[in-house]
Amino acid sequence: MTSFLEQPSRFLFFTGKGGVGKTALACAAAIRLADAGKRILLVSTDPASNLDEMLGVALCHRPTPIPGVDGLSALNIDPERAADAYRERVIAPYRDTWTEPQIAELREQLAGACTVEIAAFDEFAALLAGDEQSAPFDHILFDTAPTGHTLRLLSLPRAWSTFLGSATHGASCLGPHSGLKMQATRFAAAVEALADGERTTIVLVTRPDRAALREVERTSGELEALGLQNQHLVVNAMFEARDPADPIAVALEQRGRAALRELPPRLRRLPMTQIPLRAFNMVGLPALRAFLNERASAELTRAVPPLVAPSLPPLRSLIDEIAAPGRGLVMVMGKGGVGKTTIAASIAAELASRGHQVHLSTTDPAAHVAATLDGQLGSLKVSRIDPVAETKVYVERVMASRGGNLDEAGRALLAEDLRSPCYEEVAVFTAFSRIVSQARSSFVVLDTAPTGHTLLLLDATGSYHRQTMAVDADAKHASARLVTPLMRLRDPQYTKILLVTLAETTPVSEAARLQTDLRRAQIEPFAWVINSSLAATGVTDACLEQRVAAELDQIEAVRQRHARRIAIVPWMAEEPVGPDRLRALTRGPGAEEHPARRAREEDDQRSR
Repeated sequence: MTSFLEQPSRFLFFTGKGGVGKTALACAAAIRLADAGKRILLVSTDPASNLDEMLGVALCHRPTPIPGVDGLSALNIDPERAADAYRERVIAPYRDTWTEPQIAELREQLAGACTVEIAAFDEFAALLAGDEQSAPFDHILFDTAPTGHTLRLLSLPRAWSTFLGSATHGASCLGPHSGLKMQATRFAAAVEALADGERTTIVLVTRPDRAALREVERTSGELEALGLQNQHLVVNAMFEARDPADPIAVALEQRGRAALRELPPRLRRLPMTQIPLRAFNMVGLPALRAFLNERASAELTRAVPPLVAPSLPPLRSLIDEIAAPGRGLVMVMGKGGVGKTTIAASIAAELASRGHQVHLSTTDPAAHVAATLDGQLGSLKVSRIDPVAETKVYVERVMASRGGNLDEAGRALLAEDLRSPCYEEVAVFTAFSRIVSQARSSFVVLDTAPTGHTLLLLDATGSYHRQTMAVDADAKHASARLVTPLMRLRDPQYTKILLVTLAETTPVSEAARLQTDLRRAQIEPFAWVINSSLAATGVTDACLEQRVAAELDQIEAVRQRHARRIAIVPWMAEEPVGPDRLRALTRGPGAEEHPARRAREEDDQRSR
């Protein structure tokens, strides 16, 4: 069933759309290889890693042995810790020769999000470029962040190798290049390891879902363009209905089979493994061992007592409150794969149908808001923050504004600095700030990238706020003269943040951690949305009933411990694509349409 584990390469990368089971599969594969006597290192490159929760061990940036699995160690690449160590390496050589103002300027230069990115990449590349003496493991498995963040990570070896090879001045937005532990030869070694099919296998993880398959097809092509051609497709959570009288179970099976029948040609060429939908949550060693073992899986499947559907308000109840001011920013956040894009699109469609001007956009590099909307509404504008396009615009603007006053050598130095891959993060933040400001006069609904990538964007927002306030001559009155993006996010009258989760252990835990991080930045979430809930559908299939029992525990945890406001969205038999289905999603079963929308639709019918 798992052919990529029969003769595994030294490096295994597990990637795909958020929520498809990458971490569960990476953990299960690592445990199986370790149980077979191999020395295994499991590494998370996700800034919002949940390896600790799944394995039941507190991990850090060093390999930590996993109790109960001989031969298995795991670590999290901690971007903030790596960035702190990187800054110290950069600053240390100058402490005895530079003045304090010069050191302070360098420290400020290294305060941005790009420093966090390159420092985390430095740790990742060290594992790729090392040998068995420096990394004494038979196999290293990488549990990666959702697709957009991972494509960025896997493109960095080539990007930084090119940048360092062409840089002549020895400095960039990252400070002097002496801070990099790995020089060009080591970056080249990382590129070579990724491109070597004997050493590296890319495990593309997906679910039998059209959106997930579209994303994994795109990922496959982009990785192939980067030279990563040894790919294996894993379709997780294949479902077979046990109760033919349960319409939800039948619809779930039919949707999965239909998606596989439409498998894109690129994916059909890849070796493929299918894994059944498991009735239990993937937390703890027994569940992870059972994930790839049919007999152990059957032993963990149990009967459940009669279930009572949760009584929670529909998404419409939150939209009524959001719509009241007639303008504002709505940011939809959460773990990858919880349906943030669907929820964002449904909110935007409902607001637009009520007659409001709405701009729906996304910060996710793997954006698919347009495909989810799949139609047009007169007062709804759809866009995305494209990192490549935004970087090009940003570089051109900086060259035009700053380059005109420089001599030829100065322009060359500026152009070289702007070739640094980290300026993509700066450009994305600039575009994000521009869109946030539009909510002063209309509605902006922002579908964000999965948690880890979003936290990096919020770090950039915080850094910009601190820098802006620091350079103001009269900081006491700075807020009276300027408004930074962070100030807008902190303003509950301006910004409504919705935390989207599934009623599962890991998404709820990650949303709770995200809420803690937001509160640390003095940003208070507006509400939680429990999406795609089977518990709200009344299923009777035995496998799904066990999943519902687990859902009810998590719904109660959200209600009792985390959420001030809450809404629930049931799993829909029809895929929620297109304006009509998206609007139906907000109302819930049997709800009445909003009178403003109903009047607009009646007017449209009369005009036709």
